[in-house]
Amino acid sequence: MNKLNAGLCAALAAMGAQAEGPEDVEVVVVQATPDSRSMDLTDEWVPSPDVTRLLKRVPGGNVNGNGPLTGIPQYRGMYGQRIAVSLDGNQLAPAGPNWMDPPLSYATSGQLASIQVYRGIAPVSVAQESIGGAIEAHTQQGEFSEDGSVRLHGQFSGSAQSASAGTRLAGALQVAGENQRLALAAASERGDDARFPGGDILPTEYQRQRFDIGYGLRAGDHELALHYGYNDTGDTGTPALPMDIEYFEGDLYNLDYRFTPGGDWRLEASLFGSELDHGMTNYHLRRAPADPARWRRNIADASTLGFDLQAQRQDASGSWTAGVDGLRSEHDSNIDNPNNAMFFVVNFNGAQREVLGAFLERQQRLADNWRGEFGLRLNRVETDAGEVNGTPAMMMPPAMQLRDTFNASDRAQSDDNLDLVARLHYDSAPGTTWYLGVAQKHRSPSYQERYLWLPLEATAGLADANLYTGRVDLDPEVAREIEFGLDFGNGTLSLAPRIFYKRVDDYIQGTPSDDMAAIMFVRMMNASNGTSNPDPLRFDNVDAELYGFDMDWHWQLADSWALSGIVNYVRGERRDIDDNLYRIAPPNASLRLDYDTRAWGAGLEVVGYARQDEVSQTNRERETAGYAVVNLSARWSVTEKFSLDAGVENLLDREYEDHLGGYNRAYNPDIAVGERLPGYGINVFARASYRF
Repeated sequence: MNKLNAGLCAALAAMGAQAEGPEDVEVVVVQATPDSRSMDLTDEWVPSPDVTRLLKRVPGGNVNGNGPLTGIPQYRGMYGQRIAVSLDGNQLAPAGPNWMDPPLSYATSGQLASIQVYRGIAPVSVAQESIGGAIEAHTQQGEFSEDGSVRLHGQFSGSAQSASAGTRLAGALQVAGENQRLALAAASERGDDARFPGGDILPTEYQRQRFDIGYGLRAGDHELALHYGYNDTGDTGTPALPMDIEYFEGDLYNLDYRFTPGGDWRLEASLFGSELDHGMTNYHLRRAPADPARWRRNIADASTLGFDLQAQRQDASGSWTAGVDGLRSEHDSNIDNPNNAMFFVVNFNGAQREVLGAFLERQQRLADNWRGEFGLRLNRVETDAGEVNGTPAMMMPPAMQLRDTFNASDRAQSDDNLDLVARLHYDSAPGTTWYLGVAQKHRSPSYQERYLWLPLEATAGLADANLYTGRVDLDPEVAREIEFGLDFGNGTLSLAPRIFYKRVDDYIQGTPSDDMAAIMFVRMMNASNGTSNPDPLRFDNVDAELYGFDMDWHWQLADSWALSGIVNYVRGERRDIDDNLYRIAPPNASLRLDYDTRAWGAGLEVVGYARQDEVSQTNRERETAGYAVVNLSARWSVTEKFSLDAGVENLLDREYEDHLGGYNRAYNPDIAVGERLPGYGINVFARASYRF
């Protein structure tokens, strides 16, 4: 019995009720419930099918966009696997080795209830590995009735947008009594290739369906909740990657048990998992290679199984939270050619990653005006992978050497990682709180970074067009960070600035490979196929640092008028050589003027990005120019139950390049291969919603 299965048995044996979240954790919340730092999804809805775009509405947040459904969260310069993301508590492991299905791609806005972005240093209780931050998304589940009645709630919505001729239909029903509740939801969305002022972005069509069912049972102090979700993503373009999505199909499931006996104790346990299948090609959506020998299809799958068990005890001066958690994922990826039954590449074979963690966290009232949070987490991370093979390794000596070296290596690796967090809050005056946080956080290598044996682009969505190999004996990343800030609010003006510095030892980054077998393989493939790929990179440990400033603010000008905005600045640099980190968002800011009444409202927004000339030479990253776009939005509450939303994005139809949007990898008469992908042109959108 492996460690995770033993932990699962322990969790099942000890299942009990929910622990409340840390009382002093600062959370930036994009959600549908009132909160002092929240944004209502009705007002903050985005017409994009990618809900990750909502992260641009929080300080420090941004999105690496590889396709219409393939937005990878970025927070303060870190992205992808460095940010812990969960959906209804389920920690998904994307099936695509190039992250065509990042975790938030399994959430649809028609079913979304909230997204929580933990600002800055995330508590150790929130996630196992959160070196770059933590995000929690929740779908609509319904709530038990407290007065003995049976209530029926629901929401139906339909929307459309012009930039990609996109449409979305979504519906959700919840029926709940005092002891039972049932939730049903479904969503369907599709769109065509998106337009920009110079033509079309090919391919950016998309289609996705999502179905959910959930059941809850309450008996006294006990609650049991079951949730099942089915995702079906069809033909969807990813122009920044070498292939497009043919399908993603999969099951997501959760079992949560909560025990709230009253008094000082609270307990919570969860089991979750997923089974995901994926197919992608370089020929069915984009123009196929002229040489049939270069057609490629990748069939991949991923499975996850995890648990979380927490207990909390309140006392006169604060609370203790302790817990154990585990997550096991396994990945397979096989490449073939539909024109040649003899061609194959075993890209990843049973690549496993298992994390078993334990943590202790203390919330403490230190004095009249002082509060603190102190956390400690220990993670044991174990990875392994099976042997690999492929047609190139049977025909080309460099590929044979790469295969044999990989298969002979000690692929079973383990890390013991200790995370520490300390956060202090000082209330200097009513409405004024000073904040200081320090932490040490770890992240062990991903399966791509350790087990990519043949020079390929299976890099979890880096989208830099470089070929990579992994390194089995990579060390974990270690970040030591400090942040300082202020929360101020006087009823009219509120602002929350933060400055931060993060020093990362053993940062995992592609560096020029010194493996002659990998170099010779790429050069031989170039000569054979008439391509011009540069020499490969290899994932390696380097030294890095990230630092910057972010702030959100709101100024209530009058009863119905308000100004608000966000300011973001982050730099990412190598410390071992004179270079910058790859794909860092340029300095940016937004300014929004809103007029709101109970019945209707309107907003005018200007979003500006500075030039990004601090780029990675190692990744051959190109600079981008600055730009600004103007957006309009309006809402009308026709009745208490029926509402309309409409607006225009990029009102002036500005042509621009999003620095985080990647490079074009597909033939397109309007955009050359290798050019920066442009942002979408003018986009008129509308939505109708009915709630009861």
